[in-house]
Amino acid sequence: MYRKDLITAEIQKLAEVLARIMGLKLEGKIRDAQAMFDETMEKSFTLATGSLEDTDLAIFKNWLESVNFAPEKLDSLSEFLYYELGVSAERNKLIAPKLNMIYNYLSDKHKVVHLVNLHRQKTIQQYI
Repeated sequence: MYRKDLITAEIQKLAEVLARIMGLKLEGKIRDAQAMFDETMEKSFTLATGSLEDTDLAIFKNWLESVNFAPEKLDSLSEFLYYELGVSAERNKLIAPKLNMIYNYLSDKHKVVHLVNLHRQKTIQQYI
């Protein structure tokens, strides 16, 4: 029960950070939004910015399998990455395959399937 409460609190904090990032983007403060995104990736998800920009999917796959995040935290990561799509065509090509990998990992390893994620998987196919 205690672990679930910790995960729930962490997910709530991540949702608040995502809302702030989206707000900064709407205000046109793209650099601030990117800085907050990068910081969150590193501190909350132990994912170096370079890992997202690396075209070698094996590196990301190894990271994904090694972190052993709870499904809820992986779902939060997918939210962050999904809302990062649309920044540029180059960024879309880098993030979409990794996002798809997270959705597949959630489904295969954790047996978690959300209708929203299924819809998003169809949407990101245009970037892959």
